[in-house]
Amino acid sequence: MQFIDQVEVQVQAGKGGDGLVAFRREKYVPAGGPSGGNGGRGGSVILQAVENLQTLLDFRYAHIFKAEDGERGGPSNRTGASGNDRLIEVPCGTMVYNAETEEVLGDLVQTGQTLCVAEGGKGGLGNKHFLSNRNRAPEYSLPGLEGEQRLLRMELKLLAEVGIIGLPNAGKSTLISVLSAARPKIADYPFTTLIPNLGVVRKPTGDGTVFADIPGLIEGAHTGAGLGHDFLRHIERTRLLLHLVDATAEDPIANYKTIQEELRAYGRGLPERPQILALNKVDAMVEADILAAIVHDLHQLSQTPIFVISAVARTGLEPLMQAVWQALDEREQTAREELSLFQIPI
Repeated sequence: MQFIDQVEVQVQAGKGGDGLVAFRREKYVPAGGPSGGNGGRGGSVILQAVENLQTLLDFRYAHIFKAEDGERGGPSNRTGASGNDRLIEVPCGTMVYNAETEEVLGDLVQTGQTLCVAEGGKGGLGNKHFLSNRNRAPEYSLPGLEGEQRLLRMELKLLAEVGIIGLPNAGKSTLISVLSAARPKIADYPFTTLIPNLGVVRKPTGDGTVFADIPGLIEGAHTGAGLGHDFLRHIERTRLLLHLVDATAEDPIANYKTIQEELRAYGRGLPERPQILALNKVDAMVEADILAAIVHDLHQLSQTPIFVISAVARTGLEPLMQAVWQALDEREQTAREELSLFQIPI
């Protein structure tokens, strides 16, 4: 399945039905009067978030979505039928923009959440509506109004609690494959991962936590270099970042600095996001003093504990995961406390 996370689509709501000019023609009713009904309302275009979609692939080749027009009013003061709404399913985590003004129209993050992106046109008024003491036989009606038309830009931002970041070939895909049932492509060359991979990792309590392996972060990613600019948005919603550094790299310290600089340049709250730092592939390190020096330098830079792990050998993962669960619990507790400040006592 292709991973598509940005699309542009045209939406067109239905036109309202025209009002009708009609007069009663009944036996024994010499002055029947006007009886033209109003037109029906045009259908609207509505987006709905569903959990069984993980990509915007459905919009790759279908770019125009139109709702039904309302029907014309009928005689005997009958209102025309309203046009059916056009319901479009999108993945949870989809942000919707007006492509022409860049206005944010909505953010669909919960299953079942809906957003009306194009309102249907109102139906026109029939001549019955214009009956008055001064005008006993109006011979005119109003046409239905056109429905809204918009060019939308939709962006998918994955809903994951933990984002695994690091330079290409740092072992992100290997780690998520070890921790979860995800089976991403793994190879010993850079840019093996071309799309974000999601995996559900079970907490000790049994609850599932979604981890996302974010690919393509290199120097200059925030300006569009490599794949990082396309996928940095996917860590905007994460509550915690798990930063992997390759212990076998030529300069692990410089690699750490590169990722931190990209997060600062991208902004949008990522520099302030809590991070856990792990030094990966330590099973391939021969000299213990070199490993100790790297750990010391990383600790001096980050001022955080450094977890020494090997995703391939599955060593050091237990203390790392304990730190992840603790950090998530602390974030959740902080969120509860912040929410309680805005609650009004009854």
